[in-house]
Amino acid sequence: MQRDSRVALITGASRGIGAAIARAMAASGHTVVIHYNNNHDAATALADEITNDGGQVATISADLAAEDGPDMLWSCYDAALEALSLPPRVDILVNNAGINCRGTIDTLTVPNFDALVSVNQRAPFVITRHALDRMSSGGRIVNISSGSARYARPDVIAYAMTKGAIEVFTRTLAVQVGQRGITVNAVAPGALDTDMNAQWLHTDTEAARSAAAHTASGRLATPEDIANVVVFLSSPAAAAITGQIIDATNGNRL
Repeated sequence: MQRDSRVALITGASRGIGAAIARAMAASGHTVVIHYNNNHDAATALADEITNDGGQVATISADLAAEDGPDMLWSCYDAALEALSLPPRVDILVNNAGINCRGTIDTLTVPNFDALVSVNQRAPFVITRHALDRMSSGGRIVNISSGSARYARPDVIAYAMTKGAIEVFTRTLAVQVGQRGITVNAVAPGALDTDMNAQWLHTDTEAARSAAAHTASGRLATPEDIANVVVFLSSPAAAAITGQIIDATNGNRL
C-alpha cells in the first residue's frame, strides 16, 4: 500500500458507513483514526483488518452523547497520534457518528429528542471546532447527512431535523473556512443495509422492497457506495467542491 501523509478521523467508524469509510481511507493510503462509542470488539477487529492490509490505524473511544464526549475524543485523538509518532493534526474529518430514534411529533419522547440533538447535531459542531485548530490548508471536512432531510417522513421527524441542521452547518462553515483552503461538504445517503436499519430492513420484506422501489436504480446503496463519495470529496481532486450536499440515495424520491 502506498502511504499518504494525511490523517483522517472518522467518527462512529466501528461498523456500517463509518467502517466502510475507514477501509476506503486506509486503502487510499491515509492514516486512519477510528472513533467508536462502546463497540470495542468491532473497532479492534476493523483496526486489525486495516493493519493486516498494510495500513496505519488507531482506535479511540468517546461517548458523544455525554457533554464532555467531544472534548474527550480529542484528548484520546492527540494521544493516539503521539503513539504513532505523528503531530497533533487532522487533515480529513468525517462526522459520521449518529443515532436514530423513530417517532412522530406525538410519540417521540423528549429524552430521545435530546439524545438525537446531542449526538447528531451538538457533537459534530464541537468536534469540528476543535478540528479546525488542528487543520491547515487542504483540509477536508465531510459531514454525513441523510436523504431524510430532503423528503418528508413523519416517523423520523426529529432525526431529519438534526440532519437538516447538519446541512445548514455544512454550507455556513464552508463560507467561513473557505479562504483557509478547507472544504466542507456533506453526503446524504438513503436507506442502507447497516446496523441502524437492520431491524426493519431484514425483517420487513415489504418495507425493504418499497424502499428500493423508490430509488431511480431500483436498489439500495451500500456503505461502500457512500465511502467512495466521501473519499473523493476528501481528495485533492475535489478542491473546487465546497458547501455542497451530495445526494447519494440512488435517486430516492426524485
